[in-house]
Amino acid sequence: MDGLLIPFIIAILIFSAVMHEVSHGAMAYALGDPTAKMQGRLTMNPLVHLDMYGSVILPTLMVILQVPFLFAYAKPVPYNPYNLKYLRWGESLVAVAGPLSNIILALLLGLIFQVAQYFNFINSSELFYLFLYAIRINILLAVFNLVPIPPLDGSKVIRPLLPYNWVRSTFYIRLEQQGMMLLLVVLFLGGFQLLEPIINGVTQIILGI
Repeated sequence: MDGLLIPFIIAILIFSAVMHEVSHGAMAYALGDPTAKMQGRLTMNPLVHLDMYGSVILPTLMVILQVPFLFAYAKPVPYNPYNLKYLRWGESLVAVAGPLSNIILALLLGLIFQVAQYFNFINSSELFYLFLYAIRINILLAVFNLVPIPPLDGSKVIRPLLPYNWVRSTFYIRLEQQGMMLLLVVLFLGGFQLLEPIINGVTQIILGI
């Protein structure tokens, strides 16, 4: 089982990241913007969404180097904010759809785990750890993306509450464009420790441990 653990972690991370992006596109489509659908991005086919660096190289290196956290991202699903209903809150709804999909998947996996455990189907530590990693990965993606720092989803969720001049400032725009590398540096330097108690706590609640 140990030999299958790393491929499993990478596979669930890729699947969860793809589902995250598809959920953004699905919400945009539900709010009136067909951009993602027209570009063929409303599909769970990973080949359509994968970013070679963010979906494959980065998470693989993290697993191999035993980095204390896992992170991956897919190609952002495009949408036109001017097509969305509820112009003020439309982007916020699109943004929150991604993390929400990861939370729903984690809860679904937790329910399956609880049912399987009740009927004594979880009779090995290997199966327990498969569920643990799958749930933890999705909670990580949800919590991390809800951090209200550009370009993460959390920044778009709260954007309608920010002053207009701040959102349109050159500094904010540059932060949205280059903020991902800054966030990764902060995480590698120990910033993940701030999120770890939340991730661990939610994961334990879902697993019932």
